[in-house]
Amino acid sequence: MFRCRTARLAALALLWAACGRSDQSDDARPVVRVWAHSGQDDERRVLRGQADRFAAAHPEARVELTLLPEGSYNEQVQAAALARDLPDVLELDGPFVAAYAWQGHLRPLDTLLPDTLLSALLPSIVEQGTYRDRLWALGAFDSGLGLFARRSLLDEVGARVPTGPEDAWPVEELEQVLGALAARDADGAPLDLHLNYRGEWYTYAFLPALRSGGGGLLDAARARASGMLDSAPSLRTLERLQRWIERGWVDPNIDDAAFVEGRVSLSWSGHWDFGRYQDRWGDDVVALPLPDFGEGMRTGQGSWVWAVTAVAEETSLAADWIRFVLSPAEIRAMTEANAAVPARTAVAEASALYGPNRPLRRLLVALRDGWAAPRPRTPAYPIATSAFQEVIEALRNGEDVGEAAREAAGAIDREVADNRGYPAAGDGP
Repeated sequence: MFRCRTARLAALALLWAACGRSDQSDDARPVVRVWAHSGQDDERRVLRGQADRFAAAHPEARVELTLLPEGSYNEQVQAAALARDLPDVLELDGPFVAAYAWQGHLRPLDTLLPDTLLSALLPSIVEQGTYRDRLWALGAFDSGLGLFARRSLLDEVGARVPTGPEDAWPVEELEQVLGALAARDADGAPLDLHLNYRGEWYTYAFLPALRSGGGGLLDAARARASGMLDSAPSLRTLERLQRWIERGWVDPNIDDAAFVEGRVSLSWSGHWDFGRYQDRWGDDVVALPLPDFGEGMRTGQGSWVWAVTAVAEETSLAADWIRFVLSPAEIRAMTEANAAVPARTAVAEASALYGPNRPLRRLLVALRDGWAAPRPRTPAYPIATSAFQEVIEALRNGEDVGEAAREAAGAIDREVADNRGYPAAGDGP
C-alpha cells in the first residue's frame, strides 16, 4: 500500500534524522531551506543564480539551496518526510502533488500567493497544482508534448501539416501517413515513440492517447481504474499502439538518435528534444499536435513545481521564494535554459520558441486553450503510474493488452480501497 512505507524508506528516514545537517553558523538571520531536483546543467546554473538573486533581494534572510539527484529524488523526499526534516520549500514532480498533499506534507498556497499571480499563469499550471479545490504547488514552466516531423518528408508523401489542436490528424490519417512513409523507406520504421525512455514517460506520453480515444486511467467520479483503464475505448487505443509496433512502424530507438540520424520521419516527443532536432535539420523541423484518437486531440502536460511544506519554519519567506521564481524575469531565465513552456502567459507569448509564428507555438496553444489534461490528481498516482507502465511494457512485448489492463486496474483499485478512498484532510493517515 502507498500508506505503508518500505523498510528501505524507514531506514533512510532514520539515517536522515541521525545525519541531517544543522546550522552551525553564528548568523542569526532566518534561513529558508529550498530543495530541488538536480536537473540539466543549465537548470542547475539558473537555480543557483536564483538563490543568489533571492538572497540579494532579501538581505534579512539566508537561502540554503540543496540539489538532490533526480533518479532517487522522490525516495529521498519521502525519507525526509518520515524523519520530519523537510525543508521550507520543496520542488516536486507535478503528478505527485496530490499524494504529498493528502499525506499532510504540504501547506495550501491559496492564502499565501496573490490572485494577480495566479491569473497571469497558464491554466494548465494552476490545474496541475490543484487537489480537492485547494492550490498546493505551482511550476515556473510546463512541458510540451507533440509530434515532431520533417516538413520536407511530409511533402514527399503528400501529407498535410495540421495548423493546431483542432486540426490534428485523425488517427486514421496518421496511419495513412505512417504507411506512406514506411513505403518510402522500406528498410526503416517511420515513427519514434521514445520507447527507450520507459518509466514515467509511458504515462506522460501515452495516457493522452487513451484520453483522446474516450478512455483513461482512472474514473475520477468513482475513484476506480476498473471500467476505465480496461474499458473498450482504452483497449482500442492500446491495441492500436501495439499494432503500430507489430507492423514495424516503430523504431526501438535504443541509441536515442532515431530522428537525429534520419531513421524516422516522426518523433512522439517533448519540447526538450526540439533543440537537438533543429540543430540537425534546421527549419525543416515542425512541431505538430498529437493525433486525434476519436474524441479530440489531447496532450500531456506537467513538470516540476514548487510547494511550501507543512513543517516550514519560514512560511512567509517560502512563499516569497515561489513568488520570486515565478516572476517574469526568473521564468524567462529558466525557460531560456531548458526550452520548456513558460508558466506566465505573457512570457510565453514573447518567447522565441512559443510566441506567434514561432516553432513550438502549437505546443503552447494546446496548453493555453484546454487541450491538455494533467495526469490523475490522486494520492494513488504513484501506484497508478507504476501499474500503467506495466501495461505499456506488456503492449510493447506483444502480450495480451486486455489482461494487462485488467491486472493494472485491479492493483490500482486495491490501493484506493486500502486507503479508504483517501478521506479528506484530517481523516487521512
